[in-house]
Amino acid sequence: MWNLLTLSKSNSKEDKKLVMAIKTIAGFAPTNLALYKLATLHSSRAKEKNGFRESNERLEYLGDAVLGAAVADYLFKKYPFKDEGFLTEIRSRIVNRESLNNLARKVGVSAIVQFDHKNTQLKQVILGNALEALVGAIYLDKGYLRTKKFVIDKLIGPYFDLEVVVNSNTNHKSKIIEWAQRNGNEIRFEVTDVKKGKNSKEFSAQVIIGEQPYGLGFGYTKKKAEQDASEKTCMMLNL
Repeated sequence: MWNLLTLSKSNSKEDKKLVMAIKTIAGFAPTNLALYKLATLHSSRAKEKNGFRESNERLEYLGDAVLGAAVADYLFKKYPFKDEGFLTEIRSRIVNRESLNNLARKVGVSAIVQFDHKNTQLKQVILGNALEALVGAIYLDKGYLRTKKFVIDKLIGPYFDLEVVVNSNTNHKSKIIEWAQRNGNEIRFEVTDVKKGKNSKEFSAQVIIGEQPYGLGFGYTKKKAEQDASEKTCMMLNL
């Protein structure tokens, strides 16, 4: 089993590449390399064994919880006089799917994630999940305190200006709807495609203003796809 494997001296070119990538992303070498291999394995490349398709989804589940806890801990101490509603909202802005996808691209997760390259749109929506799986792997490999340090020093500190996060409106769908209403434009959101996998669905959604198509977004839920499409539309319209 992968959770019983530990990193010894690996001569594999792929293993060495992964070790170097983890050092670059996390700032330390992995102890249990098998965890990190699993964290980078998307279900589209996973093989079934003994009736179970082993992919990074379980580590993603764990990493999601650990990442949320680490960010909550950091914000709780950063803003000692703010109420729980404020803290919840700011945490959500940091760890939402769009934010994590962008963060994963910046830290280099795209270089190590393994997925089915025949699906050209898949890479746009899986990077945040892989980053969560990586957090899960670090937690199992190094423990919570080291993981929290990674989250604060390598993710939040370099890539988030908290003043900007606090003062930003990340509900792009509401933003584009309000803009359309102010300008007397008809707006609608159309689901253009639904790809069904064994364990999930991937939605494609497009913003239509009048009869003109604008941003095309992707996500594992209709809501996330519409938010992604709205964000791209906001960028196209310079909103």
